[in-house]
Formats: sequence, C-alpha cells, structure tokens
Amino acid sequence: MSHTVGVRQAQKQKTRQALLDAALGLLEEQSLSSLGLREVTRTVGIAPTAFYRHFRDLGELGVALVEEALGSLHAMVRTVLIEQAEVEAQIESAVAVVDRHVREYPAHVRFVARERHGGVRAVRQAIAGQLDRFGAEVAEALAVQPTAQGWSEGDLRMLADLFVDRLVTTAAAILDTEDADDAEAARAQVVEAARWQIRLITIGQQHWRGETGER
Repeated sequence: MSHTVGVRQAQKQKTRQALLDAALGLLEEQSLSSLGLREVTRTVGIAPTAFYRHFRDLGELGVALVEEALGSLHAMVRTVLIEQAEVEAQIESAVAVVDRHVREYPAHVRFVARERHGGVRAVRQAIAGQLDRFGAEVAEALAVQPTAQGWSEGDLRMLADLFVDRLVTTAAAILDTEDADDAEAARAQVVEAARWQIRLITIGQQHWRGETGER
C-alpha cells in the first residue's frame, strides 16, 4: 500500500511541475492575468478539472512560480555575503550569483520582472514578500560585518534594501540585453555597471551617520 501511495504522490508532483513548466512557457508571450487555465491544461495534456488537484487557481500557480524564481536566489546572495570577508569579494560574488541565476532561469526572472507590478494581486504580494525576506536576510548578513558596527536596525535594513534593489534591477537589465547585436558584450557592460553602482553604495555606507548624525 505504501508503495502505491508513493507512486501516486510522485505522479502528482510530476503533473504539478508540468503545470508550472507549461504556464512558464506560455507566460513568455503574455501576462498571468491574460493566461487561460485551459491553455495550461491543454499544454500538459490533462482535463481542466484536474488542474484543481494541484492549485486553487492560476494565482496560486503564479505564487508557486515566484517561489521557484526567487526562493533560492536570496539564500545564495546571503551566503556569499557571509562567506566573503572583503567588500570587493562580496560585490563580485553577489553580482556573479545574479548573473548566473539569470542565465540559468531566464523565463523565471522575466516572469518576476513582468508580474512585480502586474494585475494578479496574490503574485504581486508574493514577489513583494520574497523581496522583503531578501532584504531581511541581507541585513542579517551585513549586521555581523565590522563596517556595520554601531548601525541601527533601521539603517541596516535601508542599506540591505539598496543592495537588493540594485541586484533585482541588474537582473532585469541583464534580460534586456538578450536582443542586443552583441548580447554578451552588452551583458558584460550591465554586470560591470552593477559592480560600480554597488561600490558606490558601499562608499556611502562608510560615511553614513544615520538619523542621529552619529557613527
């Protein structure tokens, strides 16, 4: 009996992933708010009613895609910030993580970039929640660094949000280089610009005095 249950669970997970993959492919050409449930199920080859065994609606499917797109990214960035002691190495590694993530998951990143301000509220909230968690994790990683000693929680979070916003903007900018005549050169230019922009943030960090004017 347990073997049968295990096989059914594996098949259910396989179908669920197939729905996610099909939706992601269809979303290359349209927004989630315009996507039809029947389009997704037709692509997978299942009846429309079978969709509801996996998701309540397309909004819930979109939330799952957000988790796939961002769930691991902020953990990887947080790890490199903790593991690298030198600021320059942190910048280099964090930007490299984002560049690699876009290379490996372009459709996921494109989905997030489009739906961050899209028409499906649950998905907008899921993206905002993931970015908020991203900021909190970066702030936690920055808090243990010598340069952050004496900083308030509010100042640390502001600094972390600046890092996160720059990394997210960089990911979207990397995607925009795909149609350039020399995509690799354009991509390298975006990556290098991101490094310099984050360096500028770190320079500002060294001179920031906070609300009290003390540091």
